[in-house]
Amino acid sequence: MMGSEVGQDDERPVHRVWVDSFDLGAWQVTNEEFAAFLKAVDHPPPPGWHDPRFNHPMQPVVAISWLDTVTYCDWLTNITGRRYRLPSEAEWECAARGGVEGARYPWGDDPPESRPAYSERWLNRPEQRALGEPNGFGLYDICENVHEWCGDWYQADYYAASPDCNPRGPETGLRRVSRGGSWRHRIKSSRCAARSSIPAAFRYMDYGFRIACGTE
Repeated sequence: MMGSEVGQDDERPVHRVWVDSFDLGAWQVTNEEFAAFLKAVDHPPPPGWHDPRFNHPMQPVVAISWLDTVTYCDWLTNITGRRYRLPSEAEWECAARGGVEGARYPWGDDPPESRPAYSERWLNRPEQRALGEPNGFGLYDICENVHEWCGDWYQADYYAASPDCNPRGPETGLRRVSRGGSWRHRIKSSRCAARSSIPAAFRYMDYGFRIACGTE
């Protein structure tokens, strides 16, 4: 079941979606992984690449645009022979739920503030990868740490017309979908169904991505 009746208007209506099997990165793409891409191609590093708050090899790479993520996925596809891409919005939400239907968060319905050391985490930067517990699908930091780009164009009322099988978002738009919480916000862990979006060329210090591979 995709969406939520307790969230924003763009999370309604709750609807059942079939998503074919796919692979998703266990964590957000790290600076170490992104550095291999920068070394291999003539691509400028993102803003803040040399900032000590954001450049630990095991931190997620941040301040990359949606367009940067597509270039990275194309490069990875070329060197591995597997087709890498961003997850669709439906794939991302399915993965975030970890096999638990209807829960607000990957860990259940308890509020984020109830988690151990919540007030001490993400004080002025994203955490290094995989410091917490994974969800039911073995995914780390999903719904938290940095916002994650998805492949879809954003449309506020898309759920009213979304296909039941492998939805990929509207054909065109002005903003790309992003999902998940952010170290920069007061509420740092988002609900599984929470939606956000920004223009594809924007770069923010709390935006990263996670790669997918599977059904096109």
